[in-house]
Amino acid sequence: MTEPLRFTVHHRLSGSLARTGTMTTPHGTIRTPAFIPVGTRAAMKGLTPDQLKNTGAQAMLVNAYHLYLRPGHDVIDGAGGIHAFMNWSGPTFSDSGGFQVMSLGVGFKKVIDMTGDSATNVTRKKDKLAWVDDDSVRFKSHLDGSMHVFTPELSMQIQHGIGADITFAFDELTTLHHDYYYQVESLDKRTHPWAVRSLAEHQRLNAERSHRPPQALFGVVQGADHEDLRRKSAKFLGEMDFDGYGLGGALRKDAIGDIVRWMCEELPDSKPRHMLGISEPSDIFTCIENGADTFDCVSPARVARNGALYTRHGRVNITRAEYTRDYTSFDADCDCYTCQNYTSAYLHHLFQSGELLSKTLATIHNERFIVRLVDDIRDSIADGSFYEFKREFLTNYDARQ
Repeated sequence: MTEPLRFTVHHRLSGSLARTGTMTTPHGTIRTPAFIPVGTRAAMKGLTPDQLKNTGAQAMLVNAYHLYLRPGHDVIDGAGGIHAFMNWSGPTFSDSGGFQVMSLGVGFKKVIDMTGDSATNVTRKKDKLAWVDDDSVRFKSHLDGSMHVFTPELSMQIQHGIGADITFAFDELTTLHHDYYYQVESLDKRTHPWAVRSLAEHQRLNAERSHRPPQALFGVVQGADHEDLRRKSAKFLGEMDFDGYGLGGALRKDAIGDIVRWMCEELPDSKPRHMLGISEPSDIFTCIENGADTFDCVSPARVARNGALYTRHGRVNITRAEYTRDYTSFDADCDCYTCQNYTSAYLHHLFQSGELLSKTLATIHNERFIVRLVDDIRDSIADGSFYEFKREFLTNYDARQ
């Protein structure tokens, strides 16, 4: 395969922007919509690559920031790229590192004002570890406090060293604490110019590194919860030669459908759209209905490690006493390895005993649950039953919340 990505639309859902399709990469095909599990440091916590594959995962996402700090993208490149390094044969995504540079740099994730001088700035509660200007982001490593500088060019070099099939342009993480005028400045002075620089460096590296499979690059749309800025960003990036688009930034949950629709209405219909950081069932339905094709999120694995397991009737905590003598399968409707082989009582025991196996079995279940949900949504778009499936699923799922 000489081209980095081919995207084909197969079905469209009447009355919405939902669709099914296939994304073909040098390491395989992804049927969309699809959930992409996150293996932050080239590993899904607690699972082998084979165990992750057996959940039905078609691809996985790795983290450029973490892999840059340890072991280093040069180490991964020397191993032959991320697929050889971690023994994963399927398609891979790598993020740009922008989210982690800024969110870990101040320690409060998406609610941080990076300027340091706003009345809404909450970074005063701890030492600030990241600073942004129009050229780059300067930050201290969360591992050892060493100083680093990320530019769009370095982000591309890191991602090409990692060797993921799908990469993302370097952008500025803005938050809902930033006012409208900061959002405008961020787009005009950083996210959009950085997209231009990312694309130029990406194209240079693809040509230079002909010994590696070609990599695709997605531009990242920003603009917070402002319709004019989201549409402006989508139009600007949509006119560039990206292979697809990331739908990123701070999103109000009550407006997520509108925000995704604003972006997708402006983006080229012929290219895929990846929703960054979404995994809750209600959000997945909403985002797919408004045009998103793929998703990634750490949440299913993270909550699993704390004993919270998904079911069709909502999320439950397996550490509760009611499961002490429950000798039935945790979820009789689930076809995952965990539910097919272990009882609720055993899972409860593992968590209560602090056994590492508890995290593995719970993660297998949660990843399979979300992967399977998106697979079922894809089938419902294809056969025209999406609205009925959505209504039935969310009615049952929300009943227990």
